[in-house]
Amino acid sequence: MRKTSWMAGALAAAVAGLCAVSASAQTKVTVAMSGWTGFAPITLAKETGIFKKNGIEVEIKKMPTSNRHQAMAAGEVQAITTTVDTHLLYASSGVDVTQVLVLDSSHGGDGIVVRDAVNGLADLKGKQVAVQYGGVPQFWLAYVLKKNGLSIGEVQTVNLQPSDAANAFVAGQFDAAVTYEPYLSKVREANGKIIVTSDQTPGVIIDTLAFQPDYIQKNPKVVKAFVDSWFEALDEIKKDEKKAFEIMARDVNQTPEQFATSAKTVLWYDKAGNVEYLTKTMPTFIKEVQDVMLEAKLIRKAPPSLDSMTDASFVK
Repeated sequence: MRKTSWMAGALAAAVAGLCAVSASAQTKVTVAMSGWTGFAPITLAKETGIFKKNGIEVEIKKMPTSNRHQAMAAGEVQAITTTVDTHLLYASSGVDVTQVLVLDSSHGGDGIVVRDAVNGLADLKGKQVAVQYGGVPQFWLAYVLKKNGLSIGEVQTVNLQPSDAANAFVAGQFDAAVTYEPYLSKVREANGKIIVTSDQTPGVIIDTLAFQPDYIQKNPKVVKAFVDSWFEALDEIKKDEKKAFEIMARDVNQTPEQFATSAKTVLWYDKAGNVEYLTKTMPTFIKEVQDVMLEAKLIRKAPPSLDSMTDASFVK
């Protein structure tokens, strides 16, 4: 009996040890992102255990867009969420990135806010505009100005993060500011004048998830697990939107009701949307983005290869 008990105990210990090894063997992925509403399903996948179920441990690091590629080059993060234009900026500066998943597109979630005296985009000529350098606000401002006969060089830009730009504008600083949700809602609540939103430039502000090519080659299962977890998070939102919004709202210091309002301004891309966009739309769009950025001098040179910046295999 004592021998049997000892063997049972040893077996239990061995099983526990194997479980511990299995748990510790989970691959850790650190993703650099912001509090943008479009990225929130990543937080949901982490908080609800979806990532863990799929065999990866995900750490979320909130940091400015301008720092994310530096963190990737230093090995501090393995994944980056940001816009297509920002990934182009990274690639042109020597940090190779490959986009494997379309996360969201902005449908009113980004906006340019102005003082009452500004009645049109032409009135911004010579005015001070708070806008984040090296990220989508600067690119989108350049894109919108170009479509309205101006260049970004014809306005006086001041470098501020989207949250700071919104707060400064509400406090009475600057003639205009470029920001996005959830900070754009703060401007709305303060009765700020929004002259244009991303609703008026559909398909221009697109967020994607990217890894470095070498990482993808060495860790395809990890990349696939991250991509699959995103789709499962979207399924969770469909199953229980109220609970999902509560979890995602906490991360950006919003009430569920406020988050629901913000969520109306973004479109999260499911599997079918990803296949469609990455295989059909991206090749043409990324070339257009590159041309705008070169003309506005947001990048000094084109990346070595646009084709290598996208890999649609993980969403199929």
